[in-house]
Amino acid sequence: MLKYEVNNEVAIITLNRPEKRNALNPELVNLLKDVLAKAESDKQVKSIIITGEGSSFCAGADLEYLNKIKDFSPLENEKDSKNLAELFKLIYFCSKPTLAAVNGPAIAGGCGLATVCDYVFADKEKAKFGYSEVKIGFVPAIVSVFLLKRTSSSKAFQLLLSGEIIDSYSAKEIGIADFLSDNTIEEARIYAEKLNSNSQESIKLIKSMKKFFEFTSVNNSIDYLYQLNTISRSTDDFKNGLLKFLSK
Repeated sequence: MLKYEVNNEVAIITLNRPEKRNALNPELVNLLKDVLAKAESDKQVKSIIITGEGSSFCAGADLEYLNKIKDFSPLENEKDSKNLAELFKLIYFCSKPTLAAVNGPAIAGGCGLATVCDYVFADKEKAKFGYSEVKIGFVPAIVSVFLLKRTSSSKAFQLLLSGEIIDSYSAKEIGIADFLSDNTIEEARIYAEKLNSNSQESIKLIKSMKKFFEFTSVNNSIDYLYQLNTISRSTDDFKNGLLKFLSK
């Protein structure tokens, strides 16, 4: 489900469910949290890359899991939303540089997983970005926090309202992607090694500045928005939209 390797002080975390387009489910979310904590505490690791195996970066929520969500109680939905929020906060406030090597589509929660990183490397031809939740009556609440850190509020809400999927060039133009690449993992690795040559104490302090400036606002926003996630899951629009989606 996950591959983890450390090479030349760079930890590479690979979502390894290519047959499911590296879709997220609770097991994968928990594994990601565990391995990120491991990478952050490992003194041999100076930077972290997240990528996907196969043709996708991450397609968002797993279909089998979505099928279970429709029968969740409010308490189960709240717990699940909080778990996902904790993953994003762990990446966003990581004390080490984080890089997303987006080798293919990064959709919904998968787009959130990319945009929460410090740097986004997007495959010129294969990377796609978008928040498709609105099409099934869901709300991309938690991930919106990190989208709004990368682009203007007008562009962000246009994407959230339309559910439009954009290519890598459009993503770079509005700030979702930082670099366009022919080989995302290799170019992300080279960039990570450049970062590793900088003072690690300085990097740690700079990342602590980010936490100082943004922790309260991000934390408060997420506390509110995962509750909004929970509410949206109880609507008839979501339940009906999910059934239509799953029946395709």
